Amino acid sequence: MAEPLLIAKNDTAELHILPQMANRHGLITGATGTGKTVTLQTLAEHFSSIGVPCFMSDVKGDLSGISQAGGSNPKVAERVEKLKLEGFEYHGYPVTLWDPFGEMGHPVRATVSDMGPLLLSRMLDLNETQTGVLNLVFKVADDNGLLLLDLKDLRSMLAFVGENAKEFTTDYGNVSAASIGAIQRGLLALESQGGEKIFGEPMLNIADLMQTDRGKGVINILSADKLMQSPKMYATLLLWLLSELFENLPEAGDLDKPKLAFFFDEAHLLFTDAPDALVEKIEQVVRLIRSKGVGVYFVTQNPADVPDKVLSQLGNRVQHALRAFSPRDQKAVKAAAETMRDNDMLDEEAAITELGVGEALVSFLDEKGRPQIVERAFIVPPTGQIGPITPQQRQQLTSQSLVAGVYEKTIDRESAYEVLKARTEQAAAQAQAETQAREQVRTAGKQEAGGGMVKDILLGTGRRQGMVEAMAKSAVRTIGSQLGRQILRGVLGGILGGRK
Repeated sequence: MAEPLLIAKNDTAELHILPQMANRHGLITGATGTGKTVTLQTLAEHFSSIGVPCFMSDVKGDLSGISQAGGSNPKVAERVEKLKLEGFEYHGYPVTLWDPFGEMGHPVRATVSDMGPLLLSRMLDLNETQTGVLNLVFKVADDNGLLLLDLKDLRSMLAFVGENAKEFTTDYGNVSAASIGAIQRGLLALESQGGEKIFGEPMLNIADLMQTDRGKGVINILSADKLMQSPKMYATLLLWLLSELFENLPEAGDLDKPKLAFFFDEAHLLFTDAPDALVEKIEQVVRLIRSKGVGVYFVTQNPADVPDKVLSQLGNRVQHALRAFSPRDQKAVKAAAETMRDNDMLDEEAAITELGVGEALVSFLDEKGRPQIVERAFIVPPTGQIGPITPQQRQQLTSQSLVAGVYEKTIDRESAYEVLKARTEQAAAQAQAETQAREQVRTAGKQEAGGGMVKDILLGTGRRQGMVEAMAKSAVRTIGSQLGRQILRGVLGGILGGRK
């Protein structure tokens, strides 16, 4: 069994997180600038040191320094001396860099089918009716064996369902043209934000987030500073990753240490304006993923940002300072103080507003899974570099990572877009061929009818004499006169090719 991990310390106590309890999830809260990011880095380093891979999103662009040894920060040296940390050594950790846009790390992609209508509706900000239509579109695609891999597949499928709405009404329900239009507009907005790069193949293999390197867990860092410009896209992508872990990992039971520690930064974005169905899904994932060996750590400003049903699942707590500048803030501070196990020797509500940078109220689970009495302590500083690495270092890390070259080249195999396009082209070609055939038949009929009419006029029919016959009889009647001979020569000569 792995040794307890020292996370915080004060004058009288050392506060450890137990590896066997690390999959019981956790919460890191505090106002901006109070030390949440450094706490996150410290936790990730300790997990990596015992062979536990980690995943974290880098919303400010300064977590990549964990790959390099620290030592250049005087505040860290001061904290090490103050806490009397014996054997403290600076060193970096194995890191894999990821970026949904493929600019700051390896691309992260999901297929449209794998993302599913619920998460995609969240990303597109659809209402209940529009979400129902999107579910219908997915169902039609599944029943017809049409793969939805990227956004052009989904656009083609939406157009197909919209154009054939009457055919699907009986089996699937009403298809609203307005809802189809709203979804299409949502896709256009998503594309304008670069969302088309998130969908496609090769899709991220969850196993690639759970690697070790020379006995240390690989720390996966998702570059999210650009992604954060679209908060719902950010929250949905991370929730998809979490749900992929839940769906693909086998049951593991109680382990000596987690298989993966998943840090969900800016967690409030996950719940803001989220529909009840999605919140229930999140609650289910958080409650059950523990048995898969995954510990989830939500990072946000206030515990109130997390719904109570989810909050009750987060046993390991680190509360940094909160500011009480308004009655609402004071109420939030009081609520935060009440979420941890009370310490008779400490006024938690007052302490939360007095905490310095890097200082926190800490309560971890004991060996029986019970929250320990909260303590006020300083977070142990990280041994890696605090702050971002250079572009050259980032490029070197990316080229030497365990997944280098795996995700960089996109794959565009046959899917709904290609199938529906081929059907449309085939139908158009068939319609054109039928049109040409009808035109040829019509032209031939006209020619045949025109030829017969000329023949009838000249030679006559059984009931009517022709022009030639009539002229001949007239010529016989007038043969004796000069005028008749002139008419005969003139008419017959003109018709039969003779001369006057």
